[in-house]
Amino acid sequence: MSKVPPPALSTAVLQALPQPVIVCSEDRTIVFVNYAAEAFFGASQSVLSRQRLDDLIAFGSPIIGLMQAVADRRGPMTEYRVRVGSSRFSDVGDDRVVDVFASPLSDADGRIALLFQERTMADKIDRQLVSRGAARSVTGLASMLAHEIKNPLSGIRGAAQLLEQSVTADELPLARLVRDEVDRIVDLIDRVEVFGDDRPIEREPINIHVILDRVKLLAKNGVARGISFHEEYDPSLPPVGGNRDQLIQVFLNLVKNAAEALERTPKPEIRFSTAFRPGIRISVQGVSERISLPLEIVIEDNGPGVPPDLVPILFDPFVTTKANGSGLGLALVAKIIGDHGGVVDMDSRPGRTRFRILLPVAAKSTVTETVSQEVPAE
Repeated sequence: MSKVPPPALSTAVLQALPQPVIVCSEDRTIVFVNYAAEAFFGASQSVLSRQRLDDLIAFGSPIIGLMQAVADRRGPMTEYRVRVGSSRFSDVGDDRVVDVFASPLSDADGRIALLFQERTMADKIDRQLVSRGAARSVTGLASMLAHEIKNPLSGIRGAAQLLEQSVTADELPLARLVRDEVDRIVDLIDRVEVFGDDRPIEREPINIHVILDRVKLLAKNGVARGISFHEEYDPSLPPVGGNRDQLIQVFLNLVKNAAEALERTPKPEIRFSTAFRPGIRISVQGVSERISLPLEIVIEDNGPGVPPDLVPILFDPFVTTKANGSGLGLALVAKIIGDHGGVVDMDSRPGRTRFRILLPVAAKSTVTETVSQEVPAE
């Protein structure tokens, strides 16, 4: 077997890296990009190599200052959580958060290599795990509420009903108010109790498009009446191993939130899309092996977006932008998807809010067993 020459080997290594790599000359002209950088910026090597980094990166980016500091210091430096904007990104304003590693290649010619480590998915998965922790903390609260509060509430409601039969007409609305408020508190406790249900879910191989079509039918005849729906489905998507009723509840909650956000939006739209995204793997509690999450389902609307200060805590319990909301809908979504071994994240800006769910493929043994049961014996 012939040995690969060192320069060719170096190029092959750079091309194999999943992280975008850019090499710039002393005047910041781009002289090399790897395949990952071409995909990151949506342009080929031949196009990018005719530009300066200043033309590719949005004006005022700290990356330019980082390069200058590396050139002056003649040593490697790192900038963490840098927001990168570029006219090459498919969506205007679709900035990405990256860690940037910069290092001089040679003291002689002043070339500098930049490696970008995108933080978006890692941060969102971390945020999702934090939200699951918050949901687990609600589990203890749910048990306490159920045992310590429901019983006295039942007595208060009974007393209010008795008062309704004996008070004067002027006092009757007050007695009814007490009963109605008790009912509202009990309903809230019932919703919180869901977080305490740790029983294993019953799973079966499910075509996610059947679930989405069912959700769309329910929404168009209910909470999302008058809103346009669009679908971009990958027809070859394998089945997900999940619980049909729970997945319907997840996507119906997301569509309901989108519909409420679109109340004042002209030409409101909700878009469903699915895709197969290999390469994302996470550790799940109770499972020794890392789980692959290749099934991507996106619910997107063209509403006003989520306030930036709520984005990091959006999946936490009791977080809501609605005047009469309980803030449990998205927390429940996070719990159900977590119980399915998946991840849900959210990206929002004015004019586009996108909830993305990543789920594992149904176990092959389960799929085979289901198929064999459906085929009659000869």
